[in-house]
Amino acid sequence: MALNVELKNLRYLVEVVRQGSFSRAAAALYATQPTISKAISQLESEFGARLLERGRRGVRLTSEGEVVHRRAQAMLVERDSMQSDLDELRGLRRGELRLGLPPMGSNVLFAPLFARFRQSHPQIDIKLLERGSRRLEEALLSGEIELAASLLPVAEHFEWQSVHDEPMVALVPRTHALAKAQTVRLQDLRDEPHVLFESGLALQTIITNACMQRGFMPHEAARTSQPDFAIALVAAGLGVAVLPQMVAGQHAQENVVAVPLDEPDLRWHLALLWRRGAGLSPAAREWLALVASEREGVSPAAEA
Repeated sequence: MALNVELKNLRYLVEVVRQGSFSRAAAALYATQPTISKAISQLESEFGARLLERGRRGVRLTSEGEVVHRRAQAMLVERDSMQSDLDELRGLRRGELRLGLPPMGSNVLFAPLFARFRQSHPQIDIKLLERGSRRLEEALLSGEIELAASLLPVAEHFEWQSVHDEPMVALVPRTHALAKAQTVRLQDLRDEPHVLFESGLALQTIITNACMQRGFMPHEAARTSQPDFAIALVAAGLGVAVLPQMVAGQHAQENVVAVPLDEPDLRWHLALLWRRGAGLSPAAREWLALVASEREGVSPAAEA
């Protein structure tokens, strides 16, 4: 049986599985739901097998679908690698930077670098994906993006380059008994209601694991993905929160006090990740060099 499978349809399949639904995949791909459904139907017709089953909890792969999905991911990664090789032949005159950034801290750490990168390489298209760390790591593995910013530690199938490392602070209302403390320990917050972050954010995983290592789970008062809203909830007296020092300072409020956490092992260490062994495009390598020079306080122009 001769197959004439379009890579675009395979990318649609991978995205439907990643998102867990046709509608969310359509939104992520800026396509219509009928377009996605038609693409999956074409794949099922070409392979002569049902690839997806719809249920009350979303879609799931059939056994045949698992085979196609696994091969589709490999083909898409290979296609992107081939494109990177072609971009390298052209140098940095063309190509694209496929980058994933988390919602927390990116405006301070990365926004200024975009202007410098654009000025130096105006022909490079920047494709930006803004999601939580878990979603960004999935996008890295599937080949959807080439670089992603996430918090350490990370799985061994990623290589990484450090971006920023700083301590954490406890945020408490100004009227709280701990507001005048020089430092606090996590144990001091054991019985406090906590404003937590969405589970897709690596920061919350790090905080929860640190609490569990000390023998308790934080009591959830509310959950959000936005640091400014978390601080507003602390100001309203809903609970306490733990944030990186830089992020807390950026969203400071008069009725909230940031008390340093005396926990040397609990830090906000952000890094740029890529798939281990992946051949990075010239644009990706240039972005890594730009970030490294910023961290060292040396501009690429000065190095040249």
